[in-house]
Amino acid sequence: MQKHTSLLSPEDTAYYNRNGYLLYKKPLFSEQKLNRLTDIFEEQLALKGQKLSDELDTPHFRDERLLEFLLADEVLDLVEPILGPNIGLWSSHFICKDPVVGRATPWHEDSAYWKGRLSRYDGIVTVWLAIDRSTQENGCMRVIPGTHHNGFSEYEEVDKSKNLFRSQVKNIDDSQAVYFELERGECSLHDSRIIHGAKANTSPHRRCGYTMRYFSTEARVIPERNQNHKVWLARGRDIAGSRFENV
Repeated sequence: MQKHTSLLSPEDTAYYNRNGYLLYKKPLFSEQKLNRLTDIFEEQLALKGQKLSDELDTPHFRDERLLEFLLADEVLDLVEPILGPNIGLWSSHFICKDPVVGRATPWHEDSAYWKGRLSRYDGIVTVWLAIDRSTQENGCMRVIPGTHHNGFSEYEEVDKSKNLFRSQVKNIDDSQAVYFELERGECSLHDSRIIHGAKANTSPHRRCGYTMRYFSTEARVIPERNQNHKVWLARGRDIAGSRFENV
């Protein structure tokens, strides 16, 4: 069995488990590899038509060149200490906030949008890779630490023209937020159940990230709730009996 390198220390993993997030302040990919990923993003952006820049969901369904990055050891060595050795690729998403007009991302839990689609939600991690420098000024991601033990909070409606989603988690104290400021090429990790969001980008600087989402294959992807949604076995073996594109 191949031995993989862990990119996280036991202290890092304990911090993630306790708080529901971790900042990885090192380059995830080589500069050359990151430039290739950026070129693919720029192509997708040019082809998006009338879609807004923050709506480029599951781009790897359209362009399988992205699997080079999504199934890369650099990423999987980062998530294995959290998920264990059996890892599925759940989804990916280019999230781009255009300068000045980039909409806010209201407080939400990823798990709430996937309700009923998997058998469990306690083993899903998102790697948020900064394609552009991500700062408070241009609407970097922010989380409420330690809110990853539920995943299905109460929501209220918000103005969709100003927000990426139509609803947000009720009664959030913004003063508790931790802001994920990242240089290009650095990344963050967060649990699918943690409450997170981002302010609007009112700056002159674009803010693009690539989210790469993974799950422990101990969770079953429920076929009838995931029609036209494709998942890949990224590492290890299938435990729960999901249907993978590459198995």
